[in-house]
Parts: sequence; structure tokens; C-alpha cells
Amino acid sequence: MKLRIEREEIQRALQSIQGIVDKKTTMPVLSHFLLKVDKTAYIQATDLDIALRRPVDAEIKQKGSLCIPARKLMEIAREVEDALSLESQENNWLKVTSGKSTFKLMGLPEEEYPTLPEVSKAQEFSIDSSTLVDMIEKTIYATGESDTRYTLNGLLMHFVPRKKVTELNMVGTDGHRLSVISREIKGKLSEEKRLILPKKAASELRRVLEASSEEEIDICLNKNHIFFILDDIVFTSRLIEGTYPSYEQVIPQDNEKKLVVDKVAFLKALRRTSIMSREKTNAIRLDIEEDRLTLSSINPDLGEAREEMACQYRGEQMTIGCNARYLIDAIQAMEGESIRMELQEALSPILVVETEETGYRCVIMPMRI
Repeated sequence: MKLRIEREEIQRALQSIQGIVDKKTTMPVLSHFLLKVDKTAYIQATDLDIALRRPVDAEIKQKGSLCIPARKLMEIAREVEDALSLESQENNWLKVTSGKSTFKLMGLPEEEYPTLPEVSKAQEFSIDSSTLVDMIEKTIYATGESDTRYTLNGLLMHFVPRKKVTELNMVGTDGHRLSVISREIKGKLSEEKRLILPKKAASELRRVLEASSEEEIDICLNKNHIFFILDDIVFTSRLIEGTYPSYEQVIPQDNEKKLVVDKVAFLKALRRTSIMSREKTNAIRLDIEEDRLTLSSINPDLGEAREEMACQYRGEQMTIGCNARYLIDAIQAMEGESIRMELQEALSPILVVETEETGYRCVIMPMRI
């Protein structure tokens, strides 16, 4: 195997797999990526749960393949100043030259690299890549972090058949808050499907999509995996097995009290007020009355904060407590100039939406104060 590749090209390719190659692993080959060179050159990386296969633009001089330490080659590419020549040698060694610099890396044979699942096109959809990025950004913050309820450590992708299209609902929840966004995608279904995409996979997919110039992405499904295909790039993820909570039942349908507030002003007030809240709970109090909202927080060890702001509200006075961090995360993901909070009772779930209907909804569980 022998090829010449521009420094920026190999940097770009290696950067896309840094979050996938496993740095702390009992399988040394997982800290490597596989470089295969035939008529074209491409790399693939996996941690056994997610995988990325992508082409690299290179001047091919000789065919071959080798598993190469990902982090070390990235460090080399970052420090050299010229294009890199990669040449495989006996006993799986790789010779790397750039300008007057020469490096030798110990590689591994292709036979040791895990086989990636074959793309299944039995069930296929397509979606605008920027739309998919937006859906991930609006839901991933609400997913669980190493939650013992393992199904909450991922995003639900709920495919619902409609007349001529399919509706995709993407949902994130950690049991205390929930975010859901709905979009129409191309493709037909005979019956609805619910798949759970791991949080790490969603995060890595977002990075791949943001770095790609492709406008549309194909989504293919099989029993245990989901495939995202952008031209010649294939991103694969194993699905989380299990039953996701019934998110539809969590979304309040009959909250009669509605509070409309300027989004930017509310965000700033939340951040200021939460400075004095307890670090573990981030608890703040919202006192709501006609056209006025008062935010306050108390920490017996530090002090207190209080701020008033204008709002649109008609109804009886009420007081609710909530985690300021949850509100801030939800509102930051929203667009437009104002947001609407729909309320029922002090301890009923709070529905937060954009004032213009966009198919994006957030639910936050209140706190006792």
C-alpha cells in the first residue's frame, strides 16, 4: 500500500473519527482505523457500537490495507507542514514521510479489524441533513447521562406512517424533562417503528453532518442497526434494545394557563437568578401574576436573588418551582422572539413551546419549593 495525501485532507478525515476510535480498550485494534486502498481510498473506524466509513482524496500509487493507530497519525498530521506519504512495510509497519520528516508506526493487519454490518436498504427514508442536525440539537440535551434506565441514554426515533410521507418524531428525556420535535421525511411505512439511537451515536452523527456539504441524507434500517448515508459516507449505529417510555402520555394536553414572555429577556433573567440557587438542584421560584413574572432563588449559605419582568398572562396568581438549568436548556434550543409556557397546577408538568407552531415541544417537571 502506498499513497500520497494532502495534510488538510487526512486531518479532516481523522478528526471525524476521533470520537469513535476507542482510546481505553481491551481490544487494541479499536484504537486503530482501517485504511483500505484500491481504486479509491477510504477509512473506517468503529467502537463496536458505532462505525464510520468515509472516502479520502489521495494520490494512489499502490493498493493495500492496514490498521493504523488513529491518535498518533492525527498528532503527526497536526505537526507536519507538507503532504503525507503513507507506505506499508513488512510486519504491518507504516512509514510516514512529510517533507524532511520520517515516522514509523506499528500497525495491525486488516484481518484483525471487526467486520462492519452490511447496509440494509429494505426500509429507506431521506431527510435534509440540516433538519436532522436541528432535530438532534433540540433533543439530545434532555437525554439521560449513564442512567440505570438504559433506554433513556438515547434518542427515540419514532417513525409514523402518513398518507404520502412519514412523520419522524425525535424524543429525548431523562425522566425529569422531555423534548420532542416532529418533522416530515421522505419514505413510506406500512406500520410505525420506534428505534432508540444511543446518545454518543447521535452526537457523533451531528459532527459528521455539520462537516459535510451534502444536503440530503438517506436513513436505512434493519433489526439491530440504523445506517445514515451521505453520498459515499456511511455512519452506522447499533440500536439500544428495550422499550422507550410512552412520551405521548407525558405531554400535557389541557394546560389552561398560558404565559408568554420575551425569550432573550427570560433567558438572561433565569441565568442571573440561578446564580444564587443551590448547585445540586438549581431551584428557582416563579411567581406569576397578571402581566408580571417574578423570579427568585434562595441559598441559605450564600444569599438570595430576585428579579421582575414583564409578561403576557391572564389568570389567577400562581407559584411554581423548577430547575433553572432545565428551563435554560429548553429555551436556548428554541427560535423566535418569544416563548409560551402552558401551566395547570403548581405541581403539574410545564409545557414550553415556541409561540409560532413549529412542532417542537418541551416538558419540564416542577419542583416543590
